Amino acid sequence: MCIPCTRRCICISAVALLTVGIIAVIIVLIVTFGIPPPTPVNRLCVTSNNQTGFLCDDREACIPASQVCDQRRNCANGEDEQESLCNDLPSSLPGYLIFYCGNPRFWIYADKRCDRINNCGDCSDESETWASCPPCGPQWWRCTMVVFHAYCACIPRSLCRDGVQHCSDWSDEYICSR
Repeated sequence: MCIPCTRRCICISAVALLTVGIIAVIIVLIVTFGIPPPTPVNRLCVTSNNQTGFLCDDREACIPASQVCDQRRNCANGEDEQESLCNDLPSSLPGYLIFYCGNPRFWIYADKRCDRINNCGDCSDESETWASCPPCGPQWWRCTMVVFHAYCACIPRSLCRDGVQHCSDWSDEYICSR
């Protein structure tokens, strides 16, 4: 208990009043401006297959982009199926998870880009220029133009000399070797 008009009492009262004032200002600021939203988590990762991935909350599991919003909980906490992430595909997805095809009305998951399969239907997802895909590897044969559009510029060498035309110039049947 303090006795009125002492220095010690005035100091204690001033500190208490100042503390109450600071708390009041903080409350007013929170009410006025709201609590700031949490900083968005960067979930970009690279899978073990060197594909674009989605980092789970445990910060260890990295799932392929195509497993996000696939109606299966691939992350332990189900963050890959959150409504805020999956409610308006592809707009609600982070840009690194999607690839827009040559026709921008169509899109695919980023891990399906440069997988040697014609996922877009126009081969834009397999283009060296449009999708920045690497050239055909040693297990692939480069066609000038593919006849059946399951593949684009490269076909698996296992299709060479199989008696079926895959390249428009027949190079898969007459030049290519397995």
